[in-house]
Amino acid sequence: MQKKHLYEYAVIRIVPRVEREEFVNAGIILFCKKAKFLKCIYTIDASRLRAVFPEIDIDVIQKNLEAFENIAHGNAKGGPIAKLDVPERFRWLTASRSTIIQTGKVHPGLAEDNENIIQRLFDELVKNG
Repeated sequence: MQKKHLYEYAVIRIVPRVEREEFVNAGIILFCKKAKFLKCIYTIDASRLRAVFPEIDIDVIQKNLEAFENIAHGNAKGGPIAKLDVPERFRWLTASRSTIIQTGKVHPGLAEDNENIIQRLFDELVKNG
């Protein structure tokens, strides 16, 4: 039987107008120190985004989320931040910022299977949220 490990996660948000603080949930980033696990999954709901901000450039959103994902996964395309260790990358990605791609507060949990928990959180908080 596997042991449960502490994980931390945050919801990735697209904030088209930072000054209005309106957002659309787009993804989940999940970190588990014990498993050295850091993963980001996302989707772009263009119709929801255009309802909040009709002039939004979906290509810019896509490129920003790809950069976020590259950093999370430690890909070279993520630049120097992607070279940091797993906990440092998670902390950098979940730090407060006033940009179009933000994360909500970090929340903890316990799980045996990080892949299953990130998918469950994604389904609950992004797809059905």
